[in-house]
Amino acid sequence: MIVRRDRAMTAVSVMLDIAFHAGRAGTVSAADIAERLGLARRGMEPLLQSLSRAGLLDSVRGPRGGYRLGRPPRDIRVAEVVSVSLSEDEDQMVHGPGGKLHGAVVEPLWSELDEELRARLHALTLDDLLRRAAAAGLHRPASEPITFAI
Repeated sequence: MIVRRDRAMTAVSVMLDIAFHAGRAGTVSAADIAERLGLARRGMEPLLQSLSRAGLLDSVRGPRGGYRLGRPPRDIRVAEVVSVSLSEDEDQMVHGPGGKLHGAVVEPLWSELDEELRARLHALTLDDLLRRAAAAGLHRPASEPITFAI
């Protein structure tokens, strides 16, 4: 898990962006997500599809369509998001070094670190990350723009 952190970090960032900007009821367009995260929309689409297939996101079609969370943020564990993002790349994993030292020392160490990381990620939810955003002084946008009419 540690080796493929780029795709996992992107998946967590995408899910947090949707939770932060859309909440449970609203939607966020893929173009808006890509712009805020500085990513190419085309490259992000397969990840959005994977997260949707896993039930972590709902895809909404139509003029006000986009993506929204598939469940409340308190019910989405960061470990689930990471797992979905990594499952797509498992076939493409490059085998690393070998040898007696690697097998006796490095491989067991990596397995221990991987288990500790999985346990930590399982303990975190999107709701926890939203609280961290609030603690960092970030404010969620209003769900509807405020209009004043006289």
